[in-house]
Amino acid sequence: MIECAQCSVRIHFLLFGSYRINEDKPNAVPRLRLEFSKGQRLNFYACSVQFIDRPLDEVYDWTADVMNPLWDAAQARRKLRAAPGMLAADALLDQTIFAGVGNIIKNEVLHRVRVHPESEVGALPARKLGELVTQARNYSFDFYTWKKAFVLKKNYQVHTKTSCPRDGAPLQYRKHLGKTGRRAFFCEVCQRLYRPEEAE
Repeated sequence: MIECAQCSVRIHFLLFGSYRINEDKPNAVPRLRLEFSKGQRLNFYACSVQFIDRPLDEVYDWTADVMNPLWDAAQARRKLRAAPGMLAADALLDQTIFAGVGNIIKNEVLHRVRVHPESEVGALPARKLGELVTQARNYSFDFYTWKKAFVLKKNYQVHTKTSCPRDGAPLQYRKHLGKTGRRAFFCEVCQRLYRPEEAE
């Protein structure tokens, strides 16, 4: 989110989005280029760009933004309980519940909390649902810290990996999982598949 005097711009990086500061990406045309008074520039590639001409507080739900101080974990739990048939993998990518969470975070959070991506939200015990919500936020801050330090990939536990660091089992890979159709990496040994018939 970039807030300017006359409008705001919401950038979503989707599958392959990226940005460059004061440099151009070879052989690519930016979706949006911002140029500043001192010659600096910010380029966004392969992303969704939304211009917002109303005050942000009127149109943006800050309580769903996992890195915002106004983040509301209780509200996220309520939204999840209202969609019991949603897969855990799809829930983490739902920007109305977890704004800012992307596919890497989804895979890593599900591994952290030991939940299979095809578990239905309504089948998760209350404690496990709480862990999912908490770790979606926690991992987002870890992600940001590691990305700034250029060590993000070194900290992947399952995303793009082939074996589980927890138990050594081969990781499962799905090219398209859930309604979002995103890549999934998970361990069938330590990530439990919660089924509706087993719900408390």
